[in-house]
Amino acid sequence: MENTAEKRKTVLSAIQPTGIPTLGNYLGALKNWKNMSKDYDCLYAVADLHSLTVRPEPSALRKQTLEMYALLLAIGLDPQESIIFIQSHVPEHSQLAWILNCCTQFGEAARMTQFKDKSEKHPENINVGLFSYPVLMAADILLYQADFVPVGADQKQHLELARNIADRFNTVYGNTFTVPEPFIGKVGASIMSLQDPVHKMSKSDPNPRSFISMLDDDNVIVKKIKSAVTDSEAKVRYAEGKDGINNLMGIYSCCTGKSYEEIEKEFEGKGYGDFKAAVAEAVVNELRPVKEEYHRLMSDKAYLNECAKNGAEKAERLARRTLLKAMKKTGLYML
Repeated sequence: MENTAEKRKTVLSAIQPTGIPTLGNYLGALKNWKNMSKDYDCLYAVADLHSLTVRPEPSALRKQTLEMYALLLAIGLDPQESIIFIQSHVPEHSQLAWILNCCTQFGEAARMTQFKDKSEKHPENINVGLFSYPVLMAADILLYQADFVPVGADQKQHLELARNIADRFNTVYGNTFTVPEPFIGKVGASIMSLQDPVHKMSKSDPNPRSFISMLDDDNVIVKKIKSAVTDSEAKVRYAEGKDGINNLMGIYSCCTGKSYEEIEKEFEGKGYGDFKAAVAEAVVNELRPVKEEYHRLMSDKAYLNECAKNGAEKAERLARRTLLKAMKKTGLYML
């Protein structure tokens, strides 16, 4: 009997361990990662090698890597269902990156806008890793023959580079890599700063009231939302020029599943005080189970290490297959 079951597509997602993500990171991306595993074979990586470009303090990097790994499990990613690993535990990433460096044109890498932006921000440390890390990102993706990669607007250029590298390698050496596509799934909201809602929420914002960390205390969350910038109209409605209220409506919609129309009806005749209190309660309820699970996991380091080890072993089995194929195709002497 013919097997009509279609092979599931592969999705790779990675996040750098540069501190605890914000509510914006969670609602815009991480919350949707859990749902992807229902329909796709998913790999989730803590991209610690990428963090080295800004020369982090070593003990802080180790701590933040474990915290980020625990947070991935805390949001509901299942290590039995998906492959969840730490990038540096799979040496094939670095090995393939060198092969791909030799298949990347200098001009292509020089055009990456993030390199230009970060060079301006860190003029004292414009290192080669900062220049070539989009090629390492390409290796991350191509190692696993990923069909899809969820990317934000700031990473679209890097995915396009990965596609160009894959196409070039396949043309020169024969079909080796799957050419990845951007993942178009459920679109998460673009969550803006609570104090300056024309800019995205960011944990690097110097004003701590502008962002909510996923691990903020409940009382801190309430205070931050109550101090969020609004306008003088005192009417809860989504409209141009109401950036603060639009942002709070987006947050409330993501946490409750309600449409903007339903939110406007719910708060008809009510002021911003009532609305902010409801938004704060919704955010607290959304993040509470994640925080509880995170703290439980962080108290069991042996379990986290076991999951990370198992995840790396599973990832390496897949990565090794692709690396050996690429090595053979490029003419490297194989034993």
